[in-house]
Amino acid sequence: MHVYPFTAIVGQEEMKLALILSVIEPQIGGVLILGHRGTGKSTAVRALAELLPPIRRVKGCLFGCDPADPGQWCEQCRKRASGSRRLPAESGPVRVVELPLGATEDRVCGTLDIERALRAGRKVFEPGLLARAHRGFLYIDEVNLLEDHLVDLLLDVAASGRNVVEREGVSVVHPARFVLVGSGNPEEGDLRPQLLDRFGLHVRTETIPDIASRVEIIRRREQFERNPAGFARALRAQQECLQRRLIRARELLARVRVEHELLLGVAELCLKLQADGHRGELALIRAARALAAFDGRELVTAEDVTRLAVMALRHRLRSEAPGGVEAAVRIERAVRSVFGVREAEGVHAFGQSRN
Repeated sequence: MHVYPFTAIVGQEEMKLALILSVIEPQIGGVLILGHRGTGKSTAVRALAELLPPIRRVKGCLFGCDPADPGQWCEQCRKRASGSRRLPAESGPVRVVELPLGATEDRVCGTLDIERALRAGRKVFEPGLLARAHRGFLYIDEVNLLEDHLVDLLLDVAASGRNVVEREGVSVVHPARFVLVGSGNPEEGDLRPQLLDRFGLHVRTETIPDIASRVEIIRRREQFERNPAGFARALRAQQECLQRRLIRARELLARVRVEHELLLGVAELCLKLQADGHRGELALIRAARALAAFDGRELVTAEDVTRLAVMALRHRLRSEAPGGVEAAVRIERAVRSVFGVREAEGVHAFGQSRN
């Protein structure tokens, strides 16, 4: 089955950049995408996952543990490794796991077979969606309509990076670290503040008003549906170029520096905006480091911060509808006040300002 190529998506530059930064630096905390229906939200998530290089997994592991990171292994992998020096490994694609609104808690978390556990004396675990999403993407469409008990569950897992399943005194703990992507239409309801705050970046999508762009969207989609393999071949060079750039950015990220004066500026910006908590500063700095790495630089600049300030802070302001236009205007004014620079007019998916 062919996936629509990421580099073929027309417009929605803010969304594409946010997703790119989230895979360079997963600690940003995921992406919330709110806006009109049919603006490519789910297409972009699946397209980016398809673009990423295969990852190494411990062969036979229910959770896809990374063989090179024993500190994050599940209990089963630790037991298997105690008797040998190396665990067998295999390569596989980065997964995109969709969490449906009507999912039960067992389907999300996984289940324990208590009868077999009591009879055979060993835990038998049926993995859920969180296990499948480990080291990949967990995508929730219409996230603002998610039931409260699933919201509470996701908050616990997002905070700890692990999933705990307990029944009748029997428990299983496994790693559950993923890029959380939520999308929805804000007209259909608001997110609970606790879940809203967990998303590192918040972007808006809108129906493109430019006629030429709309025609290009139709043309590309028609070509893809008629001949998906040929359409993918025509974009192979662009896809491979972006893939190489993402790989280099991940390798460079650990060397990217943020000078103390810029940290002071970010803290002053959040204080001036009265942003709730400290996740705003962390998300903004992490995203700025990822942007610098994506551009091939080892030093974060004030321009990086100004490009990303609205994405990182628009959902953290008090007395505003989350992500509203008024919030963006307030942030842009505060950016000018703190950094003394003109705010970016827009951001392209490949990290360059519009001229």
